[in-house]
Amino acid sequence: MSLERHRDVGAYALGVLDEAEAFHFEDHLMECPRCTSHVAEFGPVTRQLMLYRRATPRLVHPAVRPGPRLLDRLLGDVRAHRRARRRRTLFAVAATAVAAVAGPWLTLAAQGGSPEPPARIAATDARSGVWAQVTAEDAASGSRVELKVRDGAGPRTCRLVAVGHDGSEQTVTTWAVHRHEAGETTVEGSAALHPDQIDRYEVRAESGERLVVLDPP
Repeated sequence: MSLERHRDVGAYALGVLDEAEAFHFEDHLMECPRCTSHVAEFGPVTRQLMLYRRATPRLVHPAVRPGPRLLDRLLGDVRAHRRARRRRTLFAVAATAVAAVAGPWLTLAAQGGSPEPPARIAATDARSGVWAQVTAEDAASGSRVELKVRDGAGPRTCRLVAVGHDGSEQTVTTWAVHRHEAGETTVEGSAALHPDQIDRYEVRAESGERLVVLDPP
């Protein structure tokens, strides 16, 4: 049961709950002996306040001028304070939910916008018969790269090379092709070049022969 429902005891005893809240609290009273006892304890206080409301116009000296609506104003203040507290609680819950959902995007915005989606390119070399597919994702240190390759001309050792727009070359990953291995091989690697700095990818045999070239669009 919500702690908020337990804290409604005083508001219920003073009559500041609205009709719907009072209805729900009365359901709660049927199942909560502790709150039922607290409501009973508020009885004398509630009766004194009601007596004060009725007696105020006759017994209080005019110079004090509390007015016949003093208790009503006090109770109104209690209601307003209670509503404000509930709104603050709801705002806090909403803010927590927004932070949980939007936090990663706010961090990305602070860093300069949303991330670039992974770039994927594929190609088949008609001469060597090698097919390859590269998926490159931007990273803080450069690029994270996944390579899928089909090469049935093993055994041989191959490597994936990233060639920059400035002509520089970096080996992304290496792997071995076994004899008569016609299936697909998947390897992963990384490069210090970011995807937008890479002019093309080349799959090369250990001898230096270019088996397939993958040009980004």
